Amino acid sequence: MPAPRMSTTPLPGIGVQYDLTTREQRHLSVVAHRDGTRTFNAYRSDDPDACALSLRLTGSEAALLADSMAPQDHSPSLLYTTDLGLVAERIPLSGSSHWNGRVLGDTCLRTETGVSIVAVLRRSEAIPSPTPDFRLAGGDTLIVIGTREGVDAAAAILERE
Repeated sequence: MPAPRMSTTPLPGIGVQYDLTTREQRHLSVVAHRDGTRTFNAYRSDDPDACALSLRLTGSEAALLADSMAPQDHSPSLLYTTDLGLVAERIPLSGSSHWNGRVLGDTCLRTETGVSIVAVLRRSEAIPSPTPDFRLAGGDTLIVIGTREGVDAAAAILERE
């Protein structure tokens, strides 16, 4: 079965057209208009040049549709996921957390869950690659990367009061 293909065509004065030919040889296109709107087109399977459906979407409607295509985005804390099975997620640390005032190494997150803490967000500051002696504070948000299961386990540990 052939892999899906994507092509891009500039449309002077209009925007850019993105054409996708799926593995099932279906032709889809999106025209990204200069005004921020999008037109989604689906073409007939018996004639890939004959448009069977055309929808004009506002920028926010297109964004919502794109978000719905990525079901891992159900959580507002989810930052990214890959085909490798890794996710990056924000885990907030409450003021009543057991870990408030303790050092990061005490959590044993990497040992217990396999996740990596790649940054801590504190107020308007980002602390990249915190060391095990980094002292956590209520209100911090930890940016973690790991498997879905590992991130869920890390969240359970960090939510301990």
